[in-house]
Amino acid sequence: MGQAAALDEGTAGGVITNDQASDFHTLGLAGCMDKLTIPLRQNGVFVRWETPHHGVEIPAACAVLLYQAAQETLTNAFKYAQATELTLRLAAVNHGVRLTITDNGVGFQSQLLGGRKHGYGVCLMTMAVHEAGGTIAIDSAPGKGTLVSITLPLD
Repeated sequence: MGQAAALDEGTAGGVITNDQASDFHTLGLAGCMDKLTIPLRQNGVFVRWETPHHGVEIPAACAVLLYQAAQETLTNAFKYAQATELTLRLAAVNHGVRLTITDNGVGFQSQLLGGRKHGYGVCLMTMAVHEAGGTIAIDSAPGKGTLVSITLPLD
């Protein structure tokens, strides 16, 4: 199986499968995110996972959205950005939770997002975050890597 296929395996195009739903119940968001990074680590990507959210209760709908956003972002970092290092950080913020993912990949021109050839998955992710009342920021430049920050309200 190819490296990119290993990352995509079992994700069903961003839909949470029955196995993943069971994982959410037993592992929680942090455990599921850690499991999501296994194929990356197996392919030589250094992954740093920080969770200073201090036991904040994250509702299931928020957890699923954060997981799906991480899935999309990590897939893009591996498939397109050729990242060798990733940092995932999940932190409590004012009345919400923020997921930040940074990579050391090739980067891209942020203004190209949403164009015909770029960003379909990112566009869907952005729509889902906005629908949940959250915000998303993507900062990237050629040769500079990418930072994706998603903030969701918990009220």
